[in-house]
Amino acid sequence: MDFDAARIKMVDNQIRTTDVTDWAILKAFLDVPRERFVPEERRPLAYIDGDVPLGGGRYLMEASPFAKLLQLVAIRPGDRVLDVGATTGYSAAILCRLAASVVALESDAALAAIARDVLPTVGGASCRVVEGPLAEGHAAGAPYDVIVVEGAVDDIPQKLFDQLADGGRLIAVEGRGNAAAARLHIKEEKTISQRFGFNCSIQPLAEFRRSSEFVF
Repeated sequence: MDFDAARIKMVDNQIRTTDVTDWAILKAFLDVPRERFVPEERRPLAYIDGDVPLGGGRYLMEASPFAKLLQLVAIRPGDRVLDVGATTGYSAAILCRLAASVVALESDAALAAIARDVLPTVGGASCRVVEGPLAEGHAAGAPYDVIVVEGAVDDIPQKLFDQLADGGRLIAVEGRGNAAAARLHIKEEKTISQRFGFNCSIQPLAEFRRSSEFVF
């Protein structure tokens, strides 16, 4: 399979067509070999227009919504970024081409191990992979200018907002299925404001699932 050609087609046919125009983002997607972050037996699926299963209920997010999230959060070259739910490190590899530094947080040890192995080989030297509960964030590296949550959530824990710098932004998809929406949260003098970005259906992160409430 010609992965280089598939990568160009992904950018031209999946990302550009969904109103992603930021050249730095487009170049990052052109530069990063997505197939390197997918299990070998699934590499032919690396550039499909959909999520790529990684096992254990985790997925590599579809390229188009991920690119739209990055455009909405508007990462600057000097930003410090926390990537929550980094899986095998593909998202961190994209982010490190846009920001000054990236902390890639992953709760699955096997996925984190892949990220540690692959990232240094694709220009991810500014990425640091850490393991821990996703909903806890990574306070040791805070404050962050940007927090990117790599999956749909029911609620955003206060701990993540606490780890934002003043003027920091958090991007996440909130809700489930077709009713879910990408929202940008901005922290200003300890106050969080938010604005709607776009409707977006992506795979949920189980660690952010709201507990069921029983009604008698």
